[in-house]
Amino acid sequence: MRTIRRGGEHEIEIRKSRFICAMARVGDEEAARAFIAERRKEHWNANHNCTAYVLGEDGGVQRSSDDGEPAGTAGVPMLEVLRHRRITDTVAVVTRYFGGTKLGAGGLIRAYGNSVSAAVEEFGLWERRTLTVVDVYADYVLGGRLESDLRDSALTVRGVAYEDRVRIEVALPEAELPDFEVRLAELTGGRAEFELKGTTIVEVEPDAGT
Repeated sequence: MRTIRRGGEHEIEIRKSRFICAMARVGDEEAARAFIAERRKEHWNANHNCTAYVLGEDGGVQRSSDDGEPAGTAGVPMLEVLRHRRITDTVAVVTRYFGGTKLGAGGLIRAYGNSVSAAVEEFGLWERRTLTVVDVYADYVLGGRLESDLRDSALTVRGVAYEDRVRIEVALPEAELPDFEVRLAELTGGRAEFELKGTTIVEVEPDAGT
């Protein structure tokens, strides 16, 4: 799944109607509803404040509202953009100020969908990945050089603690654990070991073309 890099507001105009898409990162439905209420209060005189949000690690919570637009022409296409882009923990509110020209059902679907798509392009995306967290243990004589080597690699060093031994917390894809074990042995002559600690979710650049 993915999430937006930042919240913000992005406006497009279609046949003299203003479509203002505001987006925010949210962690639960309470936060999503609060953001929606805030936008509706700010744009109380708008013709429509249509909404969509997706929540959860797997995007399992999905809600949308047409707010008076013909059924299925606003909230659903907004939600579909979030679903298609695999975006979660994000809420979108598209405020419409009617410009005097009716767009028809097809035109509304395109307008609301395009409004969210344009905002996503403006704000950018992070891809969320689940990494395995391990604690690496080494003697003090090895600790400094090992920390430097790990930080120079593509691995994520989350922290270092100097206890009875040096403990370096590292996050990496689970599939890379066998190679990591081999590399650790090579770097330390077999004088370091690691133990599994759990998992963590990190946000990284999406792969090109995805």
